[in-house]
Amino acid sequence: MERARTEQPRVDNPRRIGPYHLITRLDPAGPGFPPVPERRFVARSADGDRTVLISAPLETTAPGRFLVEADAARRLLGPWVCPVSEVSPPSEAPWYASPYLPALPLPVALSVHGGPLPERTVRAVGAALAETLAGAHAMGITHAGLSPAAVLLAGNGPRLTCFGAVRAAAPDGDRRTGLPGLEPGSLAPEQASGGRPRPPGDIYALGAVLAYAATGHTVPDRDELPESLRSLIARCLTRDPAGRPTAAEVLHALPPSSPAPTATELDSTASLITPGWLPGRVVAAVAHQSAKVLAAELRIPLPSRTT
Repeated sequence: MERARTEQPRVDNPRRIGPYHLITRLDPAGPGFPPVPERRFVARSADGDRTVLISAPLETTAPGRFLVEADAARRLLGPWVCPVSEVSPPSEAPWYASPYLPALPLPVALSVHGGPLPERTVRAVGAALAETLAGAHAMGITHAGLSPAAVLLAGNGPRLTCFGAVRAAAPDGDRRTGLPGLEPGSLAPEQASGGRPRPPGDIYALGAVLAYAATGHTVPDRDELPESLRSLIARCLTRDPAGRPTAAEVLHALPPSSPAPTATELDSTASLITPGWLPGRVVAAVAHQSAKVLAAELRIPLPSRTT
């Protein structure tokens, strides 16, 4: 067996993953940011035709489990999903790609904004995630990867990423507490102890993400939460899986402040994501990222000539 075919891309400033040349990291490194279960980059094909968000596993993640989850993520559909469009062949170090959309990870958005997000934004994020999870759960799919870092904020709405990160981190039966890339406050107790990820675990993670967006951390004191969201988030974060609401119930609890007379539950997310749903500084940062990526020039070594 050739070792080069199983070696994962190096973490320290790799320039290429698969056929894509890396432009920039999506996630900042350093203290103060929640862990990210994947290494994510904005990248571009050599011909310049395709710009993608490319993800590769952490060095502690088994490549086989990572690829299984990447391939399974193709089944997750919906307007608030960052779809998987390409997965590495078995002969390469593992990676997968999604179409690039200018967006900030949720922790970066809080940093840019200077603190917790407005309640209007929190409700929009929650509704988009709940709508996506409701559709997935109806198909028998458990996301098992929701955390603050898994949520990207684009100008036209949130996008959910990192499908299957909990399953990729460790197999069922193995304790997952303290594993690299898994945000402890987003990990349901039954998953932390090694249980098989199921829909109630997604709801626990959803509650943690809502808490993070509203307060800046996933395990807040009850009094820190907005009063109108306090009960809902507390129900999501209950330790007993049977006591958590379903995704549809969460979606029903996050309607727009003034819904249209004919609005249905599934209209609520689109009704929340209207001009002004994102704070101005976040909008400006998304625009800056887009301009920077558009202007990036790839320095691709020319092939050596033979005489």
